[in-house]
Parts: sequence; structure tokens; C-alpha cells
Amino acid sequence: MSEQNRRSRIEGAVLRGGDADYETARARALWNELKPDRYPDLIVRAACERDVQEVLKLAVSSGLRLAVRAGGHSWCGSPLRDGGVLLDLSGLNQWEIDADSAAATVQPGVIGSRFAKELARRDLAFPAGHCPSVALGGYLLSGGLGWNSGPWGVGCASVLEITAVTADGEVLRCTEEEHPGLFWAARGAGPGFFAVVTGFRLRLRPRPTALAATSYVFPLTAVGPAADWATGAARELPANVELSFLLAAENASGVPDGPWPEVVVVTATAFANSHTEAVDALRPLRSCPLSERPLSRRLDEPTSLSVLHDASLDLWPEKHRYAADTLWSHEGYASLLAKLCDAVARAPSGKSFVLAPVSPVSREDELLRNMAFSVLGESYVVPYAVWTDPAHDDVNVHWLRDAMRAVEPFGTGHYIAEADLTADPSRARRSFTAADWQRLRSLRAEYDPQGLFFSYLSA
Repeated sequence: MSEQNRRSRIEGAVLRGGDADYETARARALWNELKPDRYPDLIVRAACERDVQEVLKLAVSSGLRLAVRAGGHSWCGSPLRDGGVLLDLSGLNQWEIDADSAAATVQPGVIGSRFAKELARRDLAFPAGHCPSVALGGYLLSGGLGWNSGPWGVGCASVLEITAVTADGEVLRCTEEEHPGLFWAARGAGPGFFAVVTGFRLRLRPRPTALAATSYVFPLTAVGPAADWATGAARELPANVELSFLLAAENASGVPDGPWPEVVVVTATAFANSHTEAVDALRPLRSCPLSERPLSRRLDEPTSLSVLHDASLDLWPEKHRYAADTLWSHEGYASLLAKLCDAVARAPSGKSFVLAPVSPVSREDELLRNMAFSVLGESYVVPYAVWTDPAHDDVNVHWLRDAMRAVEPFGTGHYIAEADLTADPSRARRSFTAADWQRLRSLRAEYDPQGLFFSYLSA
């Protein structure tokens, strides 16, 4: 069958370089306004699940490799490759919720925050991503560090089943019992996954009905004592309290009581079923023994998932340019964050920041079982460069990499979803244990022997 005939069998839009709408489609493939100079030969926006099979046939018959995009939140632009086909799944955005069985089936283009709001109407919940515009496809494939992961685990821990289209066009139902290797890889392999997932079946949770937050703001110079105090208190916090550090300039911190200079913000959010329960969960943070008085303190304030998502939009606003990287480490937070203080103080953009979630992943064995995703350290930090002017691209990317160089000697690995895969070809390999990396390579050879799917971005 000719390429033209194959293209005619696809319901969604098919664009080739030079077509009128090609550059618009290429640009919208990434949420990040920083668009790498990489150009697919074809961009296809799937209109239905059958389109996925047709696109794979088209790629094979044309001798083209395939990259997949769901929501386009890859900071380093993994879906955009030179040559090949970009398969855009954002149009596959339907869900079905079975409240009786506390399960749902979702397509990859479903936006996490919209799904969460629909679940809330039924008193159900799911650990969706912190940034409200993240789609579930890439989020779940990469593991998924989301809300209330202490008791719920990473997002992929709630994946019960996937529907995957393999390189040979076969549609497979994958569970722990059926095609277990592909199921395992789909829970953490990220942008190097070697099939197209068109559906996820998810386990749902009862919705926490009362959320409350406590926060302290200190001058950046107090980061060591603040980190020591908060990580000590974290040992007394129950799993349903999410604790994090934010190192930022005042205009990126979201602190309403400023203006302040560069600050470290300690925030803890409790997900509970009554305000009394939430306040009790936050009790270890009620008093701060530091001699350095906080610039601001807010205790046990009621909040909601909607408010938390709005705060996330303040950190990651739309129409901005981003570069990010991640690091797992066994070094303590006080030491890691002290090494990043200088970077924050000299950031070329006042919107850049460092985020450090404390215990961002449940350590319960059951919630880490049977997945490619793994916890690679005791501590976890993510520097984000955030700016708007294209003329400042180089200086901000260099800032990010300089910041990472300050802590990389203490690193034990990366998180594949937000690692700067263009900084070093070994970033992808170091996002997995050695055994898991070898298993991923073996499964890729089994399910994609001809290399139809692009692997991890390394340049």
C-alpha cells in the first residue's frame, strides 16, 4: 500500500514538514516555550485508537522511527526528534469511572487535574501530578510523582492494566499476569518506552475531605538549620503529610507576606478526613526551635486540591521557557540545599527555583513492587530554570547545569520524567538500577527488535 493510501486511512491530521500547519503542530508538541530545533518528518494527531495502529503501519512502511507525545510536558523535549514520526495522543482524552469498583479507564491525553475534579465529585481520588496541566500518559509511564504519594504511592502504583500497541501493530492487554514484562516497563520506563499505550486502568482511592497546610519562610542563609529541623520533624509526620523545601527568589516563592530576598520555604500539606485529623498530622511542625526567626509562619490553614493546583501554576506558569534536572542522593537535605543556595542567589532569572520534596515516594514495598520506576536515594532535588526572553536561553540553561554540577558528585541517580537528558547521555541509564536498565534493554529487544520506537533522548 502506498504512503498516500496509508495516510488516507488515518482519521486524524497528518502533517509533513512544509505543510501550512506543520510548525504550529511542532510547537504545540511541547508545553514548554523553549522548543528544541528538532523536526519530525511527519506529525500525526491521532483521532481514535485505531489511528495508532495505522500510524505504526505507516511508519514501518516508510522506514521511519516513531516518537510519542501525550501532554507535551517533557522539559527537555523528548517527543520532538529529527526525522521519523511524532504521534500526538493528546486527542485521546476520554475516561470511564466505575465508582462501585473504585477503578477507572483513562486514555493517555487525559489531563490529570480535570480527571481529579471529576473523581472528587464521586468522592474518589488518584495521585495526579502536581502541575495541573500534565496529561496522564507520560506521567504514568514515567512513574508519576504526584499528590499524597505517601499512602498512595507514585502514580504508576495505581496502574492495574494497560492497553498497548506494539511495534508489529498488535494490541495487547497487559497486566501482572498477561505480558508482565511490558506491564512492568510501562510503570516507569518513561520516554524510552517501546510501545504505544492507548489506555490505562487505574485503582482509585477514597477522597481526603479535609486538607490543611503549614508553612515557614526563612531567609536563604538559614537553609541549613531549617532543613535539619524540618527533616527531623518529618520523621514524626504520618505518611499522609507531604513535606517540601523551596529555594527561590521572592517573586518565585509565592509567599504573600513579602517582599523578601531569596528564601527557603518549608511547606507541609496534610490529606485527611477532618480538619482535626489534619491539624493533628501537622503537629510535629507546630513549633520551630530555631534561633533564626521565620520571616513568615502559617499554621494548619485549610486548603483544597484546587488551591494547591493554583499554587503550582504560580511555580510553573504557562507561556514560559523551562529547563530542569533531577537528582537522587543519599546526602542529607541540609548539605544538598546548602550547595544549591549560591545557585539560587545568582540565578539570571528571578523566577527560577529549587524544589526538594522530602520522601516524595512511599517506601512501602507493596507500593514499589513490579515497576521499572525505583527510588534511587534518600533525598531528591529538582532545580528549575524559568524565564521568558529567548535571548536569555543560553544563560539560563548554563545556570541549570552549573547548579547541577554543585550537587552531582553526591548523586545516586535521576528521575527519568524530569532529567535533562540532553546534558549527558548517561542520564537515562542512571535513572534506573543496573538490573532494571538491563531488563529494559532486553524487553526492548523482545518487543521492538527493529528499533521502530525512538529510545531515550541523549543529544
